Amino acid sequence: MPANLRELRDRKASVTTIKKLTRAMELIAASRIVKAQQRAAAAGPYARELTRAVSAVATFSNVDHPLTTEKENPRRAAVLLITSDRGQAGAYSANVIREGERLQQMLREDEKEIVSFVSGRKGIAYYTFRQRQVAQSWGGDSDNPSFARAREIADALIEAFLTPTEEGGVDEIHIVFTRFVSMLTQRADVIRLLPLEVVEGEEAPTADDVLPLYEFEPSAEEVLDGLLPKYVASRIHWCMLQAAASELANRQRAMKSATDNAQDLIEKLTRDLNQARQAQITQEISEIVGGASALADANAGSE
Repeated sequence: MPANLRELRDRKASVTTIKKLTRAMELIAASRIVKAQQRAAAAGPYARELTRAVSAVATFSNVDHPLTTEKENPRRAAVLLITSDRGQAGAYSANVIREGERLQQMLREDEKEIVSFVSGRKGIAYYTFRQRQVAQSWGGDSDNPSFARAREIADALIEAFLTPTEEGGVDEIHIVFTRFVSMLTQRADVIRLLPLEVVEGEEAPTADDVLPLYEFEPSAEEVLDGLLPKYVASRIHWCMLQAAASELANRQRAMKSATDNAQDLIEKLTRDLNQARQAQITQEISEIVGGASALADANAGSE
């Protein structure tokens, strides 16, 4: 077999194998994204009720809790970057890293020192390659985040926020993540986590709404001590669930595009292979005809 034909056949076989892999990854991402959306939806009622409870205590008490108090002249800001653990997800991690860089630039312009926290191996690799210091990092479950992991991250961030700035603490904390809007739209976004800004998942109550009367036992401050860490963990978990759904949606699109590109390349290689075969057959026929003609001429000359 000529080298050109062998090369085309080997390349076609290789691309066919790649197509099977990308198609399988596309189907896996499609099946997991449904579960990710369901998890995000299931976390909604708990997050909303916890938000209502925290909002009630913050609104109907005069307690100045450390997690809700703005610090004067903030000098250090922590940024939690939520990325993916694996690739094959298009520009998913690149987009959220770019948004994180933009946020850090804004904070530096405000003369604030940056303390980085990273979730996801892609973000860890980005900071490691550039030899940037990371206060703490987590990885291994970007497409299926657990509440236990969110609570672990929340504890680390709360500890950093409650530590005085002179001892290495921070004055504010921001989260950079990817918000899942739809299967076609995912947007890199930023929220400020601490000092706490209570955010309602649904429309906030208006002045005309009838609000219940609250009594706090044992005290409003102790109620906030119990609720606020759970609220922070809930917000982080919600961001991680949004990021997980976004990662899977990006991976499904990226693998579908790769599968389509592989199919186009297979069709092109098939045409090239057919043309090469036709050229080979034509050359062989020409050689046979030429040989027969030469033999006939030799025989005629001998007579």
